[in-house]
Amino acid sequence: MADATTASPSMMTGASDSERIQPKRLFAFIIMVFGMFMAILDIQVVSASLTEIQAGLSASSTEVSWVQTAYLIAEVIAIPLTGLLTHALSLRWLFVIAVSLFTIASVGCAFSGGFAVLLTFRVLQGFSGGVLIPAVFSAVFTLFPARLHPVATTIGGAIAVLAPTVGPVVGGWITQTWSWPWLFLINLVPGTIAALVTPLLLPKERMHLRAFSRLDKSSLILLAAALASLMIGLKEAPQRGWASMLCLSLLIGSVAGIALLIRRTLRAADPIAQLTLFRRRSFAIGCGLSFCLGVGLYGSTYLMPVFLGFVRRHDAFEIGTTMLVTGAAQLVAAPLAAFLESRVGALALTATGFALFAFGLGLSAFQPRTADFGEMVWPQVVRGIAIMFCLLPPTRFALGSLPEDEIADASGLFNLMRNLGGAIGIALIDTILYGRSPIYGEDFRARLLAGDINAAQAIGLDPMLLINRPLGPPDEATVAFIRPLIERASLALTVNEAWAMLACVAIAGLLLVPFARAPASLQVPREAD
Repeated sequence: MADATTASPSMMTGASDSERIQPKRLFAFIIMVFGMFMAILDIQVVSASLTEIQAGLSASSTEVSWVQTAYLIAEVIAIPLTGLLTHALSLRWLFVIAVSLFTIASVGCAFSGGFAVLLTFRVLQGFSGGVLIPAVFSAVFTLFPARLHPVATTIGGAIAVLAPTVGPVVGGWITQTWSWPWLFLINLVPGTIAALVTPLLLPKERMHLRAFSRLDKSSLILLAAALASLMIGLKEAPQRGWASMLCLSLLIGSVAGIALLIRRTLRAADPIAQLTLFRRRSFAIGCGLSFCLGVGLYGSTYLMPVFLGFVRRHDAFEIGTTMLVTGAAQLVAAPLAAFLESRVGALALTATGFALFAFGLGLSAFQPRTADFGEMVWPQVVRGIAIMFCLLPPTRFALGSLPEDEIADASGLFNLMRNLGGAIGIALIDTILYGRSPIYGEDFRARLLAGDINAAQAIGLDPMLLINRPLGPPDEATVAFIRPLIERASLALTVNEAWAMLACVAIAGLLLVPFARAPASLQVPREAD
């Protein structure tokens, strides 16, 4: 097997460890990283402003939820196609086309006169954004010599996990300062600069447009249908029920579609995705770890706004400000992870990361109803540090030992697993929230009617009001006063259960680590006796 640094003349002019990276390649990579940042950021900035978008377009709450869902569906379909697109168009022109389409779609979203138009441009935005994410990780192993892989991976990884964290505060600030169309218009200037500059900086490569003529259209349809069914099923299951006819049909159809896709792909001369990569232990375990990280990363980014918004009644900007603690910890931990990897080894650092991640998630599982910024600082610090330990080493031992012609496909699948983990994690969280909150609510109501002072204190009600209440059933005014207290207290308890579930997934990731096999380049050399 060729090493990841084995480069074609068209891609690499400085592939040996002794050679220096060209400044223009470094600059090109930074621009690519910023393009990826825009793509990931556009999910979270919108999530903080769905109410304003709903009002601006006169859409229903059900309709406006598709602003996010449409983007995510298009994104997960695009990610595994990145390998094929890179081969056909070259990394250079793939990035230029993707960032150009993303910018055009962003402008289209901003000037949408109706919900259907907005949804159309969000699909285009999601597809082009989905291509940008794995393209960056491919660039790490194709643009840089091996000795610079840790630095480049650190930069790309830090930005990839930072974007979901800062998204709410950016979205909240933009909406409060200007209006919701500016959520999309902020992409115009950087997107245009990236589209114009990167062709001048990235290495020139041959395109293989004939690859499109060999495209297995049936596999493409299967891929799109299976992933779209999975995403829609995961979105609807928490509210409709996992056993509902619609959700069962979507999820079973998705599983059947994926099974057919795998069978067809393994037999194809020109497969739409290189699924044979999963036969390599380091890559397969790396993808498993990426999945577990996605559950915890996107799950925690989803849970904190739920608690701070619905329980603590904070606005989007206040929520984002609180969550910046995680982002700050990630930025501090990124160079620390690169430093420690060369001294303790990739597997040891990964194990430490998932252990810390489970601990940080578990800390939040015991937060009281009144928890706020002060109580949330240290769990966020622990999680922020852990995330970088969980992301950077697995990325390197999953992708770093592969030959260059497999990197694009591998990067797409690796990033797809993290996104699927996030989608499944959020679906499981919503299942807990929708399923358990009513149970806690009924328990609180029964205890309050029985005169339980502890229940009154648990929901934030003055016990004297309960002791001095009039005899008989409560009147409408009392019910209206008590109901939101019960709802917030019930939600706080279910949020804690969701945190505990995320901690269990992180533990599952920790249990995967012993089965991984890090490449020799990532192992700490033993000192001579």
